Amino acid sequence: MKAITPLKRPRVGLFATCLVDLFRPSVGFASAKLIEDSGCEVIVPMAQTCCGQPAYNTGDRADTRAIAEQVIELFEGFDYIVAPSGSCAAMLKKHYPGLFKGDAKWELRVKTFSEKVFELVSFLTDVMFVPKVDASFSGSVTYHDSCSGLRELNVQTQPRRLLSSVEGLELKEMADSDICCGFGGTFCIKYSDISNAIVTKKTANIEASKADLLLAGDMGCLMNMAGKLRREGSRIEARHVAEVLAGMTATAPIAGSGK
Repeated sequence: MKAITPLKRPRVGLFATCLVDLFRPSVGFASAKLIEDSGCEVIVPMAQTCCGQPAYNTGDRADTRAIAEQVIELFEGFDYIVAPSGSCAAMLKKHYPGLFKGDAKWELRVKTFSEKVFELVSFLTDVMFVPKVDASFSGSVTYHDSCSGLRELNVQTQPRRLLSSVEGLELKEMADSDICCGFGGTFCIKYSDISNAIVTKKTANIEASKADLLLAGDMGCLMNMAGKLRREGSRIEARHVAEVLAGMTATAPIAGSGK
């Protein structure tokens, strides 16, 4: 009798992102756990660096392209490329193709690469069809829809779907959950007064939700909101959604940025 060959597990390259690597490694571990639990093999290439978004947003196309080439060469051999960040995933998926448009050597190669890129929670629900997670959380949460994940990758219902399966968790929707938090990468540095006005409105809505915990899928947004909440003396803590979905909430909450 011929032996049955087991189905090959998809190989996923985890693009950890700069902020996760430098400020919140626990999000990377939570992401790897969630991807592995979905039935995939996870590999984290050690040579990975930035996605190039800061350079791209400031108009430096030459350095952005150099970074993009390095990322593509490092990750294109995987079945999927997954990032726990809507902004980084959108950069790889939506903006890389434009950098190489019309380049006979790179255009098709980049298109093939970008089609394999997904934001973490979208990958779990839309690609691996994960219906629920094995996690528990005693308390209430509110969820912020980060701009890039929502507007560029259509990530909105997916995190709420998985959060609804977390035992003991109560989701309290805040008003205007889909409105920008004021981070915007280099925007918050160039236009700090405008950024502060935007995040002040956001934290007012977070407070009004009466939730115990703020969740989002982008570290930049979380650090911006967590920093403002801290400066206002709020009791509400902040975490990346992956940490709750993976049942990994033992670490301290996100401290936030700013003075």
